[in-house]
Amino acid sequence: MNLRAWAELLRLPALFTVPGDALAGAAATGLRPGRGTFLAIGSSLCLYEAGMALNDWADRAEDAVDRPHRPLPSGRVTPAAALTAAAALTAGGLALAARAGRPALATATALAGTVWAYDLGLKRTPAGPAAMAAARGLDLLLGAAATATTTRAATTTATTTPATTTMATTTPATTSAAAVTGVAKGHHRPGRSAAARAALPAAATLAAHTLAVTAVSRHETQGGSTATPLGALAATLALGHAVAYAPRPPAGRRTAATAALPGITVALTAAYATTAARPYLHAALNPSPPLTQRAVGGGIRALIPLQAALAARSGALGSALFTAALAPAARRFARKVSVT
Repeated sequence: MNLRAWAELLRLPALFTVPGDALAGAAATGLRPGRGTFLAIGSSLCLYEAGMALNDWADRAEDAVDRPHRPLPSGRVTPAAALTAAAALTAGGLALAARAGRPALATATALAGTVWAYDLGLKRTPAGPAAMAAARGLDLLLGAAATATTTRAATTTATTTPATTTMATTTPATTSAAAVTGVAKGHHRPGRSAAARAALPAAATLAAHTLAVTAVSRHETQGGSTATPLGALAATLALGHAVAYAPRPPAGRRTAATAALPGITVALTAAYATTAARPYLHAALNPSPPLTQRAVGGGIRALIPLQAALAARSGALGSALFTAALAPAARRFARKVSVT
């Protein structure tokens, strides 16, 4: 097996942009990352890689003309192997999501369907950018659903004692209420539907950014578009302002450790805007294929500081710092593996 060819096919450096989706989703729920969050990350990684393999399988004829060096047209990976990998990775992603509960599986199924629909048909239609944006938003919601479901299950288990103990210490009504509301030791745990609603603004933010990047990517082989990178630039500045100056997290999330979160959020948002805006501007001034491709790359890299800023805005300092640390790791890894 040609490992380097598979690394190129799967675009391994881009994997660093995936964990931040689930972490931002978990942060938006107000819950700490847990077992469900890590299952969601594993599911997202599998589904993302499935999309990469399926993308090259669907584009193999076009790549033979525009990118003959890619693994499939160059013969280093066979089309059958790429399609098999896409199917296997999709199955793996759904299996991991299933372990995080039915809401996570439902979200992952919608995500997988969107990925396959995009690669096999929607990509070349006007609905392509919207489909890609929906996929990124669903990925964040997957993290929120998995975190809320597994945390709720753990809380319910903790508040339910054996029957003999329960009869002596509580009434059935109080036990039932605790299980339904998720209250344990005075800490409220949001329900699954409430957690999903709380994550919608963050999902919409990531979706809007992805919509802009995907719109620019439609011109990366031919170039020639000035309006599209200008629109992406405007979207980046608007999203950055919205994230940086959003309301602070609820009082329950404010602690001494997170007192600096507003400043950290602004700094991460500035990193996001700088990473994406500069290449967009260059592509608008000179819409050549090389500069357009750089603009797409900048937009993809900007996902990491945007995810970190969303986590910081929600009060999750640890998740924000961990996500931000993925950016330099991605740059170092990208130097070793070509993804063009």
